[in-house]
Amino acid sequence: MTYEQRMKNLSVPEGRIDVVLDTDAYNEIDDQFAIAYLLKNSDKLNTKAIYAAPFLNSRSTSAGEGMEKSYKEIYKLLGLMNIEKDVFRGSDRFLENEETPVISDAARDLAARVEDYSPENPLYVVAIGAITNVASAVLLNPKVAENAVLVWLGGHGLHFHNTREFNMVQDIAASRVVMSSGLPFVQLPCCGVVSGFTVSKPELEYWLMDKNPLADYLARNTIQEAESYAHGRPWTRVIWDVTAVAWLVNDKDRFMLSRVINTSLSDYEGKYEPNADGDPMRYVYYIHRDALMKDLFDKILGE
Repeated sequence: MTYEQRMKNLSVPEGRIDVVLDTDAYNEIDDQFAIAYLLKNSDKLNTKAIYAAPFLNSRSTSAGEGMEKSYKEIYKLLGLMNIEKDVFRGSDRFLENEETPVISDAARDLAARVEDYSPENPLYVVAIGAITNVASAVLLNPKVAENAVLVWLGGHGLHFHNTREFNMVQDIAASRVVMSSGLPFVQLPCCGVVSGFTVSKPELEYWLMDKNPLADYLARNTIQEAESYAHGRPWTRVIWDVTAVAWLVNDKDRFMLSRVINTSLSDYEGKYEPNADGDPMRYVYYIHRDALMKDLFDKILGE
C-alpha cells in the first residue's frame, strides 16, 4: 500500500461504505447504542456482518461464554429494530501468543470477506471489544491488512498512566498483532478521550424512554445498570462505543478531532512502547459530545 493510499484510508470515508462490526455486546450497556447507531446510519454505512467478540468479567464465567452471550444480545438488538443481518460467533478464548489464531466463524468470515476488497475500496471493520477476532483474521489471511481499515475503541489516551483498558488488556497479544500488521488503524482511546462521551439519567428519561421499543430498551437498560451501583446519587454513564461508529460519519470533524501519529504498541506491562518507525495511524483526541449525542438520539428516534 502506498503512503498516499494509507493516508486516504486513515481519513473519514466518502460515500457509502461496507462495514462489519466486532462487538462484545453483552459486556456493557454501550455496545447496544453502537449497534443501533450503526444500523440507523444505513444511508452511509452498509453493514455486511456482525461478529460476537469474547469477554471475561462479572457477566461471564469464561471468554467463550461472554462471546456466546454477546451473540444472543446482538440478535436481541436486531429484533428490536426488525432488521436481519449476518451474525457470526467469534473466538471462545483470547490469543495464547502473537503467532497462533483462534479459529472461529467470525475470523474465517473476515479472512474470506476481504478478498472482495482492495486498498482502493477497503472493508471497514469497527471493533468495540477485545480484537481477538480481527487479529485471528489477520493471522489467517495477511490480505486483511491490505484490504481493510480498522476503527478500534481500545487502550487509553497516550497521556494516561497505563494502557490497561478492558478491550486492550484482555488480549494484548491481539492488539500487538493488529497494530504491527500494517493494517490502516484508527484508535479511539478510552480514559482521557472518549470517556467524555457520557449520558445522564434525566437525558435518557427525557429523550428516549417510552419513545419506541429500541429507545426504551436502551434507556431502561442503562438506567438499571447505573442505578445498581449509584442509586440515590447523581451519575453519568459512558456510552463510548458509539464513538467508534461515529468516526465513519465524522465528515468535517463534526463529532471528533484526530491527528496522524506513528503507531505505538502496548507492551505486556501496560505501557506504550516508543516506536519512531511505526506505521502511521489516526489517533482521536477529542469528542464533540453534544453534537454526537444529538445525532445519536435523532437516529434512535428516527424511522
